[in-house]
Amino acid sequence: MSEGDKTNPSEFDAYRTSYAGAVNDSIAFSGLNVDFFARAKAARLVDLLHKMIGDPRDLSILDVGCGVGTYHSLLRGKVGRVSGVDPSNECIAQARINNPDVEYKTYGGALLPYDDGEFDASFAICVMHHVPVSKWAQFSAELARVTRPGGVVVLFEHNPFNPLTRRAVSNCPFDEDAVLLSKRTATGYFARAGLHDVQGKYILTIPSVRGFLRTADDSLGFIPIGAQYYIVGRR
Repeated sequence: MSEGDKTNPSEFDAYRTSYAGAVNDSIAFSGLNVDFFARAKAARLVDLLHKMIGDPRDLSILDVGCGVGTYHSLLRGKVGRVSGVDPSNECIAQARINNPDVEYKTYGGALLPYDDGEFDASFAICVMHHVPVSKWAQFSAELARVTRPGGVVVLFEHNPFNPLTRRAVSNCPFDEDAVLLSKRTATGYFARAGLHDVQGKYILTIPSVRGFLRTADDSLGFIPIGAQYYIVGRR
């Protein structure tokens, strides 16, 4: 078993009610918290959907590796229908409590429990680095499979070239076996999954959600110094 094949869904069962606390402890040095980073990525996701498909309120989207549904309250009223899947039974149980209006399913981490082209968009936020490296190709292909032709697949990930990001990951107990992947690597997997027009940006060089700071952050998106990055590809 390689280093990238160690992650077990049961590891996350223990974080059903303590996920946010564990993340906050790992990033305390930054002066920010998990809620800020969630809002920052949720805002960018909604903006990407609007730009590339249309009014997000008319769309159905799937959150792969949704955990306890952290992002779903932030998407409520902004996206038509949100669904979530995760390998952790305990996290899904908590997600249903947190967001009773969202459809959740557990899955084994391989084939997603949905038909081909069932969603307008699929996305995964800081999940792929927990997937065994040997399954990165399948993970990307499944995101593409459940997305309709013309829809989009969005991936947010940690930037391994940012030293503060690496520090945060090293501090986080459930990131112990994480294998960070570069934006270039992630883009290659999306291309091999049959997605086209794959593009992306580094984000959070300047901590921001909206407004002037967000505009400034976006202008730096081509420089690989942001704390995280996103890529998006069209099905």
